[in-house]
Amino acid sequence: MPDPKRILVAPLNWGLGHATRCIPVIDALENHGYEPIIASDGIALAFLKKEFPHLTALELPAYHIEYTKKGMFFKLKVFRLLPRMLRAVREEKRVVRQIIKDHNIEGIISDNRLGARSKSIPCAFITHQLNVLTGTTTFITTPLHQRFIKKYNECWIPDIEHAPNLSGKLGHSYESFLKLRYIGPLSRLYKKPVAKKYDLMVILSGTEPQRTQLEQKLRQELLHFNGKVLFVRGVIEQEAEVTEEGNITFYNYMNSAALEQAFNESEMVLCRSGYSTIMDLAQMGKKAFFIPTPGRYEQEYLAKKLKKSGLVPYATQNDFKISDLQKANHYKGLKNIAGDMKWKDLFCLFECK
Repeated sequence: MPDPKRILVAPLNWGLGHATRCIPVIDALENHGYEPIIASDGIALAFLKKEFPHLTALELPAYHIEYTKKGMFFKLKVFRLLPRMLRAVREEKRVVRQIIKDHNIEGIISDNRLGARSKSIPCAFITHQLNVLTGTTTFITTPLHQRFIKKYNECWIPDIEHAPNLSGKLGHSYESFLKLRYIGPLSRLYKKPVAKKYDLMVILSGTEPQRTQLEQKLRQELLHFNGKVLFVRGVIEQEAEVTEEGNITFYNYMNSAALEQAFNESEMVLCRSGYSTIMDLAQMGKKAFFIPTPGRYEQEYLAKKLKKSGLVPYATQNDFKISDLQKANHYKGLKNIAGDMKWKDLFCLFECK
C-alpha cells in the first residue's frame, strides 16, 4: 500500500480556540487514512502536542499578538504591531516551504495562519471571520483578510450557511470571489448522560494579560457563590495540576477527554464569547454566561447577537457580578446545529491531480 498523504494542519496561536477546533479536523484526517502533521507555536502548539503525542509537531514563527491591559487600546496596539505580524507571515511562508520539502507535505489546512500555504499543493483556510470587525476600521481589516483568504484553494467556515447560525455576519459574506464551503460547527466534545457534579464551570483562555485579569476578578466574585464550581484556568503547563479552595476545584488545564467529562457534569458555563467556545456550548446544549474579552470586537458582537436571540446573556468584564449568573435562567441556552458536509467530500481537495 502507498504511504498515507501527509497534511499539514496549522492553527493560529491566539488563545486556544483555533487549536481546539482543529482537533476534530486532525481526528477526521487520521480516520480517513491521512497522516496529519501539526504546526503552530506557543501554547497552541504545546496543547496539540499533548493531545496528539504520536504525531509530528513542528514550530512556526510567532505572530506576537498581544493584548493590552485596557481593551480600548487593543486595536491601536494591533495596528502598531501589524508590520511585525506581516514580517512573521513572510517568514512563515519560508518555513512552510521548507516543511513541505522536508516532510513531503501534500496538502495544508490553515486555521487563520496567513502564511501557511503554497501554490504547489492544495490549501484550505479555516475561519469564522470572513468579516473582521474592528469598529471604525472594519472597512480596512475585512478586505485585507479576504485578500489573504482568496489565495487559498478553499475557505472552510465552521458554521452552516443559512439562518439560524452561530457566526452571523462574521462568517457570511456576499463576495463571490471567495471559494467558500460551510462545513458545520467544529467541536471536540460529545454530550453524554451523566450525573451533574458542578453547579458552575468556569473556562478561561486567551492571550495575556486579559486572561489573568479575568481570573483575578472571578476568584473574588466566586467567594459569593454558594454552589460547587469547577474552574479551568487555561494555563498550559508541563503537568496537569488540581487544587481545591473551599467550594472551587481549580485545574490549570484539561485535555479533551477531561474537559468533555467536565462539560457533561456541569449545569452552566461561565466563559469568554470566543467562537470555538460557542461551538462547544452548542454541541453540548449548555446554558452559559459570557464575558467578552475587552477590545475584541468579534467577541462583543457574538455576545450581543446571542443575547438578542434570547440564547445567552453577557456582561462586560468591568461590570460583571456573580449575581448576574441568575439571568441565564431566563435564556434558552445554545443548541446543536448540525451541518451536512461530509469529511470525505472536504478531503477531496487533497485528491486533486
